[in-house]
Amino acid sequence: MTPDQTRLEADRAAPRILALWQALTALRSPLTFLQSGAHPDDEISAMLAALRFRDGLHIAYVCSTRGEGGQNDIGQEAGAALGTLRTAEMEAAAARLDMDMYWLSQRPGDIADFGFSKHGEETLDRWGRDRTLARFVQVVRRARPDILCPTFLDVPGQHGHHRAMTLLAHEVMQAAADPAFGSDLGPVWQVAKLYLPAWSGAGQAYDDDLPPPEATVKVHGTDRDPVSGWTWGRMGQHSRAMHRTQGMGRWPSEVPHDWPLHLVGGGVETAVTNGLPTSLADLDLGPAQAACDAAIAAFPDTTRILPEAARATALLRHATVAPEHAHRVATKIAQLHRVLWLASGTEVRATVDRDWIAPGDPAQLILEVSEGAAEAVSVSPLLDPGWSAEGDRLSVAPGTTSDPYPEAWLPLSPPAPALSVMAEVAGEAISMVLPFDRTPAALPGDAVTLSPQAEVVNLSTKAPAPDVRLSPDAATLDGWRIVDGKLAIPDDARPGLHEIPVLLNDAPALTVQQIQAAHTAPRVLAQPAILRLAMLEVALAPARVGYIGAGRDRVAHWLRRIGMGVTELSDAQLADDAALAQFDSLVIGIFALRFRPGLLERMPAIHAWTRAGGNLTTLYHRPWDNWDPEAAPPARLQVGQPSLRWRVTDEAAVVTHLVPDHPVLNGPNPIGPQDWQGWHKERGLYFASSWDAAYTPLLSMSDPDEQPLHGALVSADIGKGRHTHCALILHHQMNALVPGAFRLMANLVAPV
Repeated sequence: MTPDQTRLEADRAAPRILALWQALTALRSPLTFLQSGAHPDDEISAMLAALRFRDGLHIAYVCSTRGEGGQNDIGQEAGAALGTLRTAEMEAAAARLDMDMYWLSQRPGDIADFGFSKHGEETLDRWGRDRTLARFVQVVRRARPDILCPTFLDVPGQHGHHRAMTLLAHEVMQAAADPAFGSDLGPVWQVAKLYLPAWSGAGQAYDDDLPPPEATVKVHGTDRDPVSGWTWGRMGQHSRAMHRTQGMGRWPSEVPHDWPLHLVGGGVETAVTNGLPTSLADLDLGPAQAACDAAIAAFPDTTRILPEAARATALLRHATVAPEHAHRVATKIAQLHRVLWLASGTEVRATVDRDWIAPGDPAQLILEVSEGAAEAVSVSPLLDPGWSAEGDRLSVAPGTTSDPYPEAWLPLSPPAPALSVMAEVAGEAISMVLPFDRTPAALPGDAVTLSPQAEVVNLSTKAPAPDVRLSPDAATLDGWRIVDGKLAIPDDARPGLHEIPVLLNDAPALTVQQIQAAHTAPRVLAQPAILRLAMLEVALAPARVGYIGAGRDRVAHWLRRIGMGVTELSDAQLADDAALAQFDSLVIGIFALRFRPGLLERMPAIHAWTRAGGNLTTLYHRPWDNWDPEAAPPARLQVGQPSLRWRVTDEAAVVTHLVPDHPVLNGPNPIGPQDWQGWHKERGLYFASSWDAAYTPLLSMSDPDEQPLHGALVSADIGKGRHTHCALILHHQMNALVPGAFRLMANLVAPV
């Protein structure tokens, strides 16, 4: 879509009258409900929608990691780049729930999503227990919630990251209220209640070993919003649809249901708000609550909403409350300012003519103001250090970079660049911070361009030296030369990994990745500029290899880089039996059966090609990636779930060869112990759980204290050909330049 079309679609999706109604619902309660989790998308979105838009609670979510170790269903961003994108997704999801967002991870690699874990204490050892608890305490003291509720249980069979956050939820209850704990982490705060989910977290990924605790209360979810007509489940899915890298956003076809919770240390209740100040009246602010209630009841008549909201604001401005309740009054005033602004009909919007702003190249700032009932409207840009606005030009200074990992996102105080708006509405002076229609990102002016940032050289072939593009001219590779656009490889090069810093004017340089998706604001990830170069020895068998991918991996690229002739099949080639016959080997990339149009329908033809002598390799798929165990492979092969039971998370787990003389493990590269060293993140996941007798399991491996799994790599003779299914995450290991992954992949594509 064009920029204008994007703005129009966003405008259509958020009519002002619905925004006003949702703003009014926040006036019902002075309480705050904080959910805690480990990843973007862990939040119980539908329950939070009910608490916020029906019950009027202020809601917040604190997340430990940025989700950088997760999958990516929409692109190839991985690691810190994926964490940056998922941060933007989480903010967009939070916006749809009017939810405050807090993070424990504050920079790439810090309290990271390091991959799957099965134990909470192991996770905290990796994160740093003291650091993680301190940041959790800091968030609690800032958000000042009345209620804390983790998203998962701390039980065997659950993700270790989830278990760690639930474990710490118990500890933070005491630590946040302890004056002796972290005096620099903000004023102490006692959370009144800790709830646990009273349902099992078992499903496609997890398999809780223990039953959930007894339910002591329910958050009811069978009603719906009276204005939009949406169920809370549908509103939750509106939010979850922003987690597109995780393939989320499902039409809620299930029957609406309640959410049972367990009050830690308490008994049966009728509502989570029992025993808490459920309205301003419980704070001796009855007249202010009465005015709020009148404003809600007046909807949609703005001529009646305005005076009641103004009266409530004035009463709260002059109110005297105990210090422990001052934050409630401040939040309610900010919420009333939002109501007054929306009810006034006045509109102020800003956009820029580009998503990225670099030093010396200012963007045009387009400000639009439409008249309404607001008076004395004053608008000014709210900018971070390094940003400046002169007239309609928005500029950034050299060295200014947008933060890829902001520590918080608050809908009542969106991050800069934004608009600071002051006005008078119904006799009340109000102040607001309004986001741009699309928030631009700042690019540092002193970055270098390095392409590629990871490269391999196969010393076993006579492949030409790799192309390396580096700019500006003042940039150099520390200790290495680029000659005529190619990296000069020393004559005495030996296998190994080299991390080559880029220097700019003899100082370490930065490289910048621009991260953008249609459903998120643009982001910038600036990191040290380093060329990661792996010298490999990979033997290659002559083969015509066809790759059937879906844009979710770079395996075809890496095969070409080690010297294989690889063709990435077009849709026309995929649909043509004669075209398939030209190849000795076919590889179906990760998730391709789900995301590659037409592939599922062509599997019978691919099976026939295999029986005629072709070598078919399927890479890691999940059960919901259109993996029909009877139809996707040439013979029955079931992908196991939940994934926790069919994965090996220990990247250094011992690997035993069950059939040492099998061709896949011997030619053209003999696979040995050295090929299983240096793996990253984990061995693999969604291993095969059962298979036809034609298949032979080739490997055995397990996590500590668990039974061995045999479904990581299975192979079958199919007619004159062969099918091998590989659930090892070779695509990830190749990106990480792990030598053994390249050697095993070369074997997988060798002709039968």
